[in-house]
Amino acid sequence: MTTIHHKQMLQEHMCMELSSSSTTHVQTFSTTKIMGGKWKEVVSRKSSSTVEFFSLVTRSSNIPAGESIPESTGKPHPTTAPEGDKAEFRAQVKGNPKPSISGKREGGIPIKESAKIFYDSINKELVLKLEPLTSDDSDSYKCIASNDHSDAIYIVSLLMTEGQDKMDFKNMLKKRGTPAPKKQQKKVTGEKQMLEILSKVPKKDFEKVCMEYGFIDFRGLLRKLKEMKKVEVETIQILKPLEDIETKMDTTVTFDCIMELKDPNVKKMWLKGTEPLKIQYSLGKYNVKQMGTKYMLVITNVNMNTAGTYTLSVGDKRMSAELTVLDEPLKFLGEMKPPKVTEHQTAVFEIRLSKKVPNFVWKFNGKELKRDEKYEITVSKDGQTHTFKIKDTRLSDKGKFSAEAGNLVQKAQLTIDRIPIKFVSTLKKVRVKERSHACLECELTTKDLTLCWKKDGQLLHYGTKYSMSHEGKRAELVIEDAQLSDSGEYTVVAMQDGDPTAYYSTAMFTVEERLAMKSGMSDVHAATGSPTELCVVLNDEKVEGLWLKDGEEITDLPAVQIVKQGAVHKLIFLNMGPDHESKYTSRAKGAEGEASAFIADPATTDLSMLEALAAHPVTVKVGHTANIKVPFRAKPLPKVTWYKDDVEVTEEEHVSMERGEDQALLTISNCVREDSGLVLLKLKNYYGSATATLPLSVLDRPKPPQGVEFLELSGNCVHVKWKALKDNGGRPVTQFLVERRAASKKSWIKIGEVDGKVTNFTNKVEEGKAYQFRILAVNSEGVSDPLETNEVFAGNPIEPPGLASQPQVSDVTKEAMTITWNAPTQDEGAPVLGYIVERRKKGSNLWVPVNEDPIQGTKCTVDGLLEDTEYEFRVIAVNKAGPGQLSMASTLVVAKDPIKPPGLVQGLCMSDSSNSSISLAWQEPVEGDPPSGYILEMRAEYTKEWSKCTKIPISGTCYTVGVLTERQKYFFPNRAVNEAGVGKPVELDEGVHAMLPPAAPKFDLSAQLKSHMVVRAGTALCIHAAFSSSPPPSVIWQKDGIPTKGRESITKGKNHSQFLINSTKRSDSGVYRILLQNEFGEAYYDIHVRMADFPHPLTNLQLFEEVPNTVTLTWNHSPDIQEDSAHYVIMKRDASTATWFTAAERVFSNKYTVTGLLPGRKYYFQVVARDEIGDSDPLDSKDTWLVNKDKIEDLSSKLKPYEKDLRHAPRFLTPLKPHKVLRGQDCTMTCAFLGNPRPTVTLYKGDVNITANSKFWYNSTSGVCTLIIPTCTLKDSGDYSVLVENERGKDRSTCTFTVYDKDDKSILASVTESLQKKSKHLRTKGVDMGVGWGYRGRDS
Repeated sequence: MTTIHHKQMLQEHMCMELSSSSTTHVQTFSTTKIMGGKWKEVVSRKSSSTVEFFSLVTRSSNIPAGESIPESTGKPHPTTAPEGDKAEFRAQVKGNPKPSISGKREGGIPIKESAKIFYDSINKELVLKLEPLTSDDSDSYKCIASNDHSDAIYIVSLLMTEGQDKMDFKNMLKKRGTPAPKKQQKKVTGEKQMLEILSKVPKKDFEKVCMEYGFIDFRGLLRKLKEMKKVEVETIQILKPLEDIETKMDTTVTFDCIMELKDPNVKKMWLKGTEPLKIQYSLGKYNVKQMGTKYMLVITNVNMNTAGTYTLSVGDKRMSAELTVLDEPLKFLGEMKPPKVTEHQTAVFEIRLSKKVPNFVWKFNGKELKRDEKYEITVSKDGQTHTFKIKDTRLSDKGKFSAEAGNLVQKAQLTIDRIPIKFVSTLKKVRVKERSHACLECELTTKDLTLCWKKDGQLLHYGTKYSMSHEGKRAELVIEDAQLSDSGEYTVVAMQDGDPTAYYSTAMFTVEERLAMKSGMSDVHAATGSPTELCVVLNDEKVEGLWLKDGEEITDLPAVQIVKQGAVHKLIFLNMGPDHESKYTSRAKGAEGEASAFIADPATTDLSMLEALAAHPVTVKVGHTANIKVPFRAKPLPKVTWYKDDVEVTEEEHVSMERGEDQALLTISNCVREDSGLVLLKLKNYYGSATATLPLSVLDRPKPPQGVEFLELSGNCVHVKWKALKDNGGRPVTQFLVERRAASKKSWIKIGEVDGKVTNFTNKVEEGKAYQFRILAVNSEGVSDPLETNEVFAGNPIEPPGLASQPQVSDVTKEAMTITWNAPTQDEGAPVLGYIVERRKKGSNLWVPVNEDPIQGTKCTVDGLLEDTEYEFRVIAVNKAGPGQLSMASTLVVAKDPIKPPGLVQGLCMSDSSNSSISLAWQEPVEGDPPSGYILEMRAEYTKEWSKCTKIPISGTCYTVGVLTERQKYFFPNRAVNEAGVGKPVELDEGVHAMLPPAAPKFDLSAQLKSHMVVRAGTALCIHAAFSSSPPPSVIWQKDGIPTKGRESITKGKNHSQFLINSTKRSDSGVYRILLQNEFGEAYYDIHVRMADFPHPLTNLQLFEEVPNTVTLTWNHSPDIQEDSAHYVIMKRDASTATWFTAAERVFSNKYTVTGLLPGRKYYFQVVARDEIGDSDPLDSKDTWLVNKDKIEDLSSKLKPYEKDLRHAPRFLTPLKPHKVLRGQDCTMTCAFLGNPRPTVTLYKGDVNITANSKFWYNSTSGVCTLIIPTCTLKDSGDYSVLVENERGKDRSTCTFTVYDKDDKSILASVTESLQKKSKHLRTKGVDMGVGWGYRGRDS
């Protein structure tokens, strides 16, 4: 039987994903053989089924000379083998280039790590070797031999048999004959070497090999060999293998697998091909990560050099996966728009490529451009979008800019408009006198321009009369010797290159007749109350003039007279006062003269005020503020200068100076005693100067005496004398205070006071003691600082006692301790009177005395202590001279009662267990003090040595012991421990076993078990169920409630079971149930299996036109389109492109009308039948279909006019709706409107009119407007609107158009949701996908 699996091969072989320009041939030859037989007393199953399958997938029909595809000269055969044996599949393959080998299992379970796949170059055979075999290895295996031209695929089945060897003793009995010569026994060094030899031979030959080497304990070696293999298997358990990855350039991929490692320190290494990856030298290219049992290799910035085979080596196991990198063709994604900017703005060019390239350049007029201050060149993070910015554009930047990537070139024109000229300041009206100088000026926004001046429309030229200047942005016209004829309208005209517009500014210029003055006025200065005058002489006696004060005419001003004597005009001030200070103007027939009058008073002070200040000087206390205020009179205001002790005073932080209209103020804040003295003020202006001297007194407490001497130092009397004070603080001293203190004291004692005029004092003292005296002066402001003397002795001196010994601590409780010490060795001339004991807490710097009075003796009990607090102590001896030296501190001691060892641990029991761990729990001891931890030990049943479970005591009352041998018996003694010692051990009455607690069967739903399966008829049906149970359950498979039998192959494991039908039929559909039972309960799980296949090819596609501008497709109905999930898919393709687009999905009839076709274009169509398995072969239209533009008629011209006036403003009946389209597809927008007369239609994208844009096609017929955007790009996204207007009004309809890419998941999700909502009315019949499974306990 020969079948063609087109869709399946596309999914299974990456090599089928080629471009449309290449051709793929798939040839598949499959043979199924049923082999039956009875195995002699070994096989427990009477029949089994095997599968043999071969496929050849070619990539290209053009094979170079001397090369060939992989060809099969010997096919592999199905194999049936018992558990523990080995299996080999061999196929002879030849080809050039040499084929590469890969393999996998058809059932979806990874091939075991111990399997070997290799190419035997000697025998030219493809070999798959499995050793040793287990029940899990039963499956169909796929071996693939690949080279550059094709893949040779071999699929064969491996069946496992169940049974046990039985020895036929009857046949073994033979007649005794001549004994054969004994073979020489082979020698081995020991049991370990023998186990290595047995691991390499089949199980059936174990006893024979043992006899050859002289080992009699065959069963013991077999048991140890099983344990050794079990440890090896469990050391590295692969839960999820590496998987092949296919990706694009410049992406990040991750290879991951899930493994359980008994030894986390086992060596792990990643390889590419056969070379190890140097992770630390890859500069971030490769990165290895681990998250729990998940191991990952992250590869960034994938390129063609990164592709290859990656392998993870863990111990002696290896996993491999293939990384394939797809290289897309380089092309521009859209056109580069030509920018249009104004001068000095920034122009931006942007272009996007299909992939990242290293040799992309920007050029201007053929010259390559580099990044500098003028040009900014940037690239997006993905390296595909290139942006080029031109800063501060000039006219010289106009031209064609091009973007070049290899052989691809795109060009765009840069258009630059000049900035319009503006006048910052325009020409102003100017009025001047005859024969004077005049200037017209203005300021513009730019300096690069051409100027010309006009008078009354006539062009002016440079000469002696007119001089034009243009500096920077300012322009001016100077008119020399202005005459009455120069009056008129003057205009300045500005022009710039590249701008035809002329910019101008106009102003009137007026020349007035001049009246001459023979002599003008000058400013006058006069003292207050004195007379003065202003005078001007004209050249015409008949002219009458007027006087103005500050611009206002003088009519009546007190003490002012206006006098005219011929041509002389006077303004006389009789008594100069403050009201007369101002600016005055004399005006007569256009002639003007200006002058000012000022008061001139010299600086003077008030003598009576100065005499009063001298009699009562300014007096303040220290720290207060002194204000010295002196009134004066001066006009103008004088310069003020202050002096102190002939030194000029300047403004500082505490000194400020102010000058008012009539006074000067000096402020001194925070006064000190040194501020006392004479303060001098100097006032000076242009007309004179004055001075004033003022006393300042700052009061303070007195200074201490200057020196001291002792007139007498006897055994009972001290006579002291001191010198006079340096400063009494501004107040007389009223008395002196005398104080003293002993040398060992800190406080001073007042011993007397004397009158301020007395400077000596006598005091009684004790002989042998040392004293220190001090003297303080007192006035009305306070007490001075003390004058202290040195220490002096009264008679012979006595020293304090020596050092006591370090204290010792005993009798410790939580509240008290006993301290003992030894007396000092020296008393320094006086007996010890007692001892002072001090204590200190740990971490504190404060020593606290224990006793108030000295302790008699060398022992002391200290109480009042805080429990659990550490203390230390020291001792000080005391004699007549005072306290002696401090002793050394004692050692730190904790205040607490003595601790007892803990008692027996209570309630020791096993709380939980597994195959590799045991959890124990217990309670604290009742007797003794509380424990600080527990010491838990363990011992296996067959060992005598005890070992601790933890290095340090356990802090809690529970612990889990791990890494135990399954079903091994263990003993666990437990002891409590604290600071006082270790308690007695407590042990369970009987040992405990490392095994799971008894439990009913339960399915592991997190594995690959599915509730519903759809399988293609003819392929394998494999159901793999994982479960947990203790003890292991019995497994029963049922179909539709009846136990299965016949063609299936069932394998069973400890925690899983597999159901396999190698070649399925349509009749295999049904509900399959797996039933688990043990002595504690049962559980079941239902799997709904439905058989399906690819739909048959469609026939007889017909195209015709039923509705104008559309095409109707019909074809013969397929019998496969009867199930709920089967339907038709309609595809269309523009004849100018090679890309197919979906026109309609989920079509259930054999007729469909395609709309939205562009007039003037040719289209191909194809129809595909689709179900869950895949698509049928496409049915293509043989000829193209053309929609003619001529068929579009304007039906409004055929309408007959109606006599009644029906004119009205246009309005939309059906507005535009939002659209979302995949990039590369066409979009059609429609709207309907009504209006009379017929409205005109204008299309907009944003604010840009696109009606005449050749990119868009639109038609407006009979009130229906259609806008078509062909082959949409991302730049076509935006707001589109239609404006309809006539003489009665207008209306606008707007919608949002979005173009999304395949990678835009958010847009794709919203589009899919909207399509699903629209298709709900098409089909309401659903499929019941409920899960049928249950659980029944032992008691149910």
